[in-house]
Parts: sequence; C-alpha cells; structure tokens
Amino acid sequence: MQRLVISAALAVILAGAGAPARAQQQPEGEGRDIVAVACTQCHGSGAYTQLREGSQAWRFRVYDMILRGAQIEPADIDKVVSYLATSFGPGMPFPTQPPVAVTLPDGPGKELVEGGCAMCHGLDRVVATTRPASQWDAIVKQMVFFGAPLSADQAKTVTAYLSTRFGSPGQEAAAK
Repeated sequence: MQRLVISAALAVILAGAGAPARAQQQPEGEGRDIVAVACTQCHGSGAYTQLREGSQAWRFRVYDMILRGAQIEPADIDKVVSYLATSFGPGMPFPTQPPVAVTLPDGPGKELVEGGCAMCHGLDRVVATTRPASQWDAIVKQMVFFGAPLSADQAKTVTAYLSTRFGSPGQEAAAK
C-alpha cells in the first residue's frame, strides 16, 4: 500500500514537472497553464487542440470534465472557457492539420457549408460519407451548439443541402 501511495505521489510530481513544457506548446493566454495541467492529467493535449468549439460548447465540455474528475477550481472555470474559446474556437487554425482541397457541388446552401462548416474543420469531413437526413439534421444542430454561426433558417438550408448532396435516402427508409 505504501508503495502505491509513493508511486501515485511521484506520478503527480512528474506530471506537474511536465506541465510547463506542455503549456509552452499551447497559445499564450490567461488560463493556459490551468488547461495544460488539468486537461493533460487524463489525456493528451490533442483532445482539446483539435476541437473548434464556441464558448457555450467549451463551458459544457469543461463542466463535463470536472464531473469526470478534472481539477479545475470554480474560480478558474471562466478563465479556462475563455482561453479554450479564444485559442481553439471556431475559425482558429489547426496546429498540425494541413487543409484538404474539396470542391462542393453547387446548390442552395453551398456557401453556408463552405463558410459555416469549413471555419472549424475541413470540408473533407463533409464529403467523406453519406448520411440519412435525420443524421445530417442532428449533426448540424450539434455544430450550431458548438459554435457554427448559423441562424435557424440557415441551419435548415445547410441540412437540406447536405441531405440532398450527401444523403442516403435508402438508409433512412431502412432505419424505420
């Protein structure tokens, strides 16, 4: 038992010793050191540096991680959310992912997909698979929650465009 306690204490000390190096790799800003320590206790920084979420979605994710054990003080939540939304929010470039050129088919909503979807991830994710309309609707709603700048009408137009151009009507009927 004593060996387990000593090993756990050593792991915490070593994790803390590596935190400044991890923080050095992240963009500057208030909250960077908290994120570097709290988030990388359980997973690598890629778990959050690859996301592009708005403030509301980051807040939801931070609370979820706190419920799972992330060591973030209540007084630091706003700093962490602000840092994540500023550093890894919609429209921020990905640190290691080169863009893939994709040309979408013409149609009503194409420009909204190019502007609203491509600001957070590559369009290659859009064209990678076909989905039934119900899945496109759920995905678009989730992306709006994450910070895609689409009004309710624009979200419907995007869903219609994706369902028409990248939909799979046979799957919709088979799912019923």
